[in-house]
Amino acid sequence: MYSLSKTRADFTKDKYLFCGEAGDIGRSWKEASVVMGFELSQCCPKGYEMEEVQAFYDIKDAVKDKDIICTDSLPTGMAKNFENCQVKKEVMDMANKNAVLNSCPPFYRGEEVSADAIDSDYFVGYQFKKYLLEIQQAVLIYF
Repeated sequence: MYSLSKTRADFTKDKYLFCGEAGDIGRSWKEASVVMGFELSQCCPKGYEMEEVQAFYDIKDAVKDKDIICTDSLPTGMAKNFENCQVKKEVMDMANKNAVLNSCPPFYRGEEVSADAIDSDYFVGYQFKKYLLEIQQAVLIYF
């Protein structure tokens, strides 16, 4: 959220899409959406949905009208289940103008995110690590 606050005019007005299962990262995005009041939807296969979050089962439908696309690593052997949810550059081209792709590390080229999406201007993962370092340094100074 801190990284988004540094790069977006008002990240609470953006529309978010989380691509992944209802695990710890997905639930964290859901909690953030409740606290901060932004719109969150999810792209996943049936059976992986988060409660009280609009679910899409095809990435091309899910990404329309979205500003921030987030992913999580897939557990070993689950990539095939999420084929219809993989974020590719052509999919990012369907999102809103100035959309960004924020993949939670570790991310794997060809699984939850294609190599061309990671290599594109949409990808902010490396840039966001710079801001994460600021947070980690602040925590160390505080304690």
